[in-house]
Amino acid sequence: METIPKVRNTIYTKYIKRLRDILLSGIAIVILSPLFFVLILLELIIHGRPVFYSQERPGLHGQIFKVYKFRSMTNERDENGELLSEDRRLTKFGKFIRRLSLDELPELFCVFGGSMSIIGPRPLLAKYLPLYTKRHMARHEVRPGFACVPLKPMKTWSWNDQFENDIWYIENCRFMVDLKLFFAVLRAVIVAAEY
Repeated sequence: METIPKVRNTIYTKYIKRLRDILLSGIAIVILSPLFFVLILLELIIHGRPVFYSQERPGLHGQIFKVYKFRSMTNERDENGELLSEDRRLTKFGKFIRRLSLDELPELFCVFGGSMSIIGPRPLLAKYLPLYTKRHMARHEVRPGFACVPLKPMKTWSWNDQFENDIWYIENCRFMVDLKLFFAVLRAVIVAAEY
């Protein structure tokens, strides 16, 4: 029998978390504005227009919203006008910004606007919605986030592990959990930068 998770509902999850998201994303946008400017210039030079790409993802309560990222691929097409495979369109610059998660920076505007949170389950593609069980649909009872990494490093990471990790998060969301996850995300980015 599938158990339906109970979403943690506290003053922190209802009010403080959102206020913190507005404050931190706003500060980050201001501080990182020179980096945004440099990345936009490089995008224009390397990938051309548009600088960003958007994709529809399910957010809070399964409502569809647009997530924005810096492009990591060109728009090269074959003789029939079809886009080339992703591995052929992915550039060295694209690999670099993906490795450091710089392509995700425009999502700060999604956080500031309220469609995302800094910490929360990653918003997956909308086409996966019909495949979710009722238990897994519970991941949409909180705002999606930049990341919801496991607190303990894992050698393998399956689809089910991802969903169970998300469910654990919505059942245990509190300030200290968010703080630990925030530093876990930073650690993952730093490790990626070293390679």
